[in-house]
Amino acid sequence: MRFRHLGNSGLEVSEIGLGANSFGEPRKRDRRESEAIVHSAIDNGINFIDTSNVYAQGRSEEFIGGALKGRRSDMLIATKFGSMRRQGPNNFGGSRKFIMRSVEESLRRLQTDYIDVYMIHRPDPRMPMEETLRALDDLVRQGKVLYTAGCNFEAWRFVDAYRTSKANGLESFAASQFGYSMLARSAEAEMIPACRQLGVAVIPYLPLAAGMLTGKVDTSGSAPPGTRLDIEKPTAEKWITPRNLALVNMLGNWAKERGHSVLELAFAWLLAEPIVATVIAGASSPAQVAQNAAAAEWQLTPGERADLHAILDANPPDNSGPYYSSAAYFQQPTKMAPPRD
Repeated sequence: MRFRHLGNSGLEVSEIGLGANSFGEPRKRDRRESEAIVHSAIDNGINFIDTSNVYAQGRSEEFIGGALKGRRSDMLIATKFGSMRRQGPNNFGGSRKFIMRSVEESLRRLQTDYIDVYMIHRPDPRMPMEETLRALDDLVRQGKVLYTAGCNFEAWRFVDAYRTSKANGLESFAASQFGYSMLARSAEAEMIPACRQLGVAVIPYLPLAAGMLTGKVDTSGSAPPGTRLDIEKPTAEKWITPRNLALVNMLGNWAKERGHSVLELAFAWLLAEPIVATVIAGASSPAQVAQNAAAAEWQLTPGERADLHAILDANPPDNSGPYYSSAAYFQQPTKMAPPRD
């Protein structure tokens, strides 16, 4: 496993990271399975795990905390705040009130006294970004957070946040996380160039387009039982189209001619971009973790990368959508909170 710096920071992260959004979810990873996956990641050289306070209503963080007992120093933890876990005032967003409560809850679930990378899950357009940045700066100064990052930002909003932090002497984002893959390239228009200009790392999520780029979806469009494209019907309807199946088959054949799989190609293509620091990939088993880790060994030549871009440009996929995910509840009036969960 090779390592890269997280943007201009001194933090060194493995080229392949572990996504933990399936930990604790029904029909997905239970506590025992999650622990085995985390341990396999460490054993395969992965030192970066990505989660959120809303994944499985906090169980993802709990499972990670349990799995890292006695091994905390082997893994960098990135978690998020901002998304809604429960309705009601001060229960989501980027306010100081919510951030200070969220970090304490995450630290407790993770069974640690610091978070390596703390991300706002999505920007809160209801308030000035400066309030969010000042609260994060305080957490860095307190030692509860080491680095900060923004997730699901539009390019203009991310640049504005970065410049606001610099203008006020506050901790600035070391990374930007967003959806990016060979089947979803909308970030290349503005976000990727912005990150290059700012010296900020890119952390792609959905690098395998929800499983389309694993090579496991057959030509009829059937996904293997238990996989995301099998369980999540709206996701399957978005990604499994004749055009997308044809493109994945084309990419698979291109990789096969060079002795690789389309899954290995998906990681290699992302890592050919120098500002990509770590590629977040979920896993359903320890064996899949090892497979993902090994995929990083393929390094594309400039000629191979140019060939791929020609193929991708000539065959735009269906439904790739924007690179960021917004939340409708930021645009709606806050409702009264339901009974305490």
